[in-house]
Amino acid sequence: MGMTERTNEGIQWYRRVWVGPLGFLVLVFVAFSLPPYLTLDPALSRVPEAEGYPWHYPVLVAHVVFGSVAILTCVAQVWPWLRRRYPAVHRVVGRVYVFGGVLPAGVTAIAIGAVSPFGPLNQAGNVLMGALWLAFTVAGFRMARQRRFVDHRRWMVRSFALTASIMSNRIWAVVAALALSPRLDTTFGGSEVALLQTISGLAAWLGWVVPLLVAEWWLERGDARKRRRRTAARSERQPVGV
Repeated sequence: MGMTERTNEGIQWYRRVWVGPLGFLVLVFVAFSLPPYLTLDPALSRVPEAEGYPWHYPVLVAHVVFGSVAILTCVAQVWPWLRRRYPAVHRVVGRVYVFGGVLPAGVTAIAIGAVSPFGPLNQAGNVLMGALWLAFTVAGFRMARQRRFVDHRRWMVRSFALTASIMSNRIWAVVAALALSPRLDTTFGGSEVALLQTISGLAAWLGWVVPLLVAEWWLERGDARKRRRRTAARSERQPVGV
């Protein structure tokens, strides 16, 4: 077996390692987040009702359900082994991800984000995230239809970052709460509303901006490696001067 084959096998093994932990994390998250909304009982909602908008809770339920479809199918879509070994499965699951997950979840995210009870900072962050989520996913789907698979992969990496951001959103909320709660009586003048809106606003923005920046860094790093390989290959093909 040559060096190239051993290297490729090593890369494939490395890429498969993270799928298991990611899948487990997603399953735990969905198992915790989804069941209360399947009861259709507003009292079990983890998001306060937006006063004056009776449609808020039903749309929130739809968002949680479709968002769960998106994040579960996304795990399969980013699994390199499944993508290479069973491309037909990849295509079918991809359509479920787009049409049964992201598109309805993104539209409902914009709707409930626009009337979020957590304040204007949270509203702006959620609406912009929902719009970008839809745009990235539609762009990735179009690239696949046009068989521009390199571009398809890039847009879907961005889409995956926003799909997974719902989990990082929760982490940032905890971090912001721990950092800002001791300042309730000083920075926020004792206003629990101001504190809550600041925490939720920071979580709404950091939850998707940070994963998207990481995705862009990862894509750029991959592009840089490819450029170095192409440069090295051209150098090797050039005739040695006399």
